[in-house]
Amino acid sequence: MTRTRSITLASRPKGQPTAENFALTETDLPAPGGGQFLVRMIWLSLDPYMRGRMDDAKSYAEPVAIGGIMEGGAVGEVMASEHPDFSVGDIVTGQFGWTSHALSDGEGVRKVDPKVAPISTALGVLGMPGITAWVGLNEILQAKSGETIVVSAATGAVGGMVCQLARAKGMRVIGVAGGPEKCAFAQEELGCDICLDHRAHDAKGLAAALKDAAPDGVDCYFENVGGKTLEAVLTRMNTGGRIAVCGAIAWYSGQGIAEAQPLPAVWRNILTRRLRVQGFIIFDHFHLMGAFQREVGPLVGGGTIKVKESVTDGLENAPEAFMALLKGGNFGKQLVRVGDDP
Repeated sequence: MTRTRSITLASRPKGQPTAENFALTETDLPAPGGGQFLVRMIWLSLDPYMRGRMDDAKSYAEPVAIGGIMEGGAVGEVMASEHPDFSVGDIVTGQFGWTSHALSDGEGVRKVDPKVAPISTALGVLGMPGITAWVGLNEILQAKSGETIVVSAATGAVGGMVCQLARAKGMRVIGVAGGPEKCAFAQEELGCDICLDHRAHDAKGLAAALKDAAPDGVDCYFENVGGKTLEAVLTRMNTGGRIAVCGAIAWYSGQGIAEAQPLPAVWRNILTRRLRVQGFIIFDHFHLMGAFQREVGPLVGGGTIKVKESVTDGLENAPEAFMALLKGGNFGKQLVRVGDDP
């Protein structure tokens, strides 16, 4: 038996999550049976989509049950195995959840090569955020050299990768982030031509700043946020522009909805500017993981793609780090160090 610690959903949040919505539990896991293996977690990924899993509402995936382990991707080490394809010592990544140990039958699990890059990158630039950026830029936006792109949450796990990939394509890259430190990082490290501080502007002020930053308009918008950033960008989109809708963190916990731009104004911009707006869920595109990693893996390993991580130590501190993430408290990919990295 293996003693395991997990963060479970104690209650469903009303608005922003609070500490009372989570519980730290302990239980025993049996030894792996035939076709199973035991994983010891090293890194846990925290991502905005997890907020939606806390609600009992119809969505593209089932919610976490009350008392269930919070959902999340993790990287871990195989400690015992009765599975022919996974051996003791293998480093693997999968949706193991907010837990210290897990049993797996291998479904949805892939091996991580520590020689390519630090294993934490399997949850960031070489994992779900990375392929989200790559698919959104190439498949959804069909971005081209010479075009202008705006990226919201430009220093986040997805946004930071979009900025770097767009710069490599030869695009004019305008980031939007919160605070001078993040904006400076976006310009100096991520390759943004300019980064606008959304905390320094209301929607009208942000639109005016964007007009100065993109006098010829915006061709592509990678949407991670919603809120006033979306309002500002809509007024600057060029005819025939494209918007990839990846997230809307500004509205995830119900805040800001009453002040949001009315739908008729949004719809009119889409109509008159002949915009193509497409939402996408990255789980529908995981068949492209191999192509993504073959292209981007060498860029990460060689240092061309910059890696920025926010690390919180201890599984018990995951709820606090997650609540801060939803308010923009992270800087780069938010990780929790659950165990020692071998």
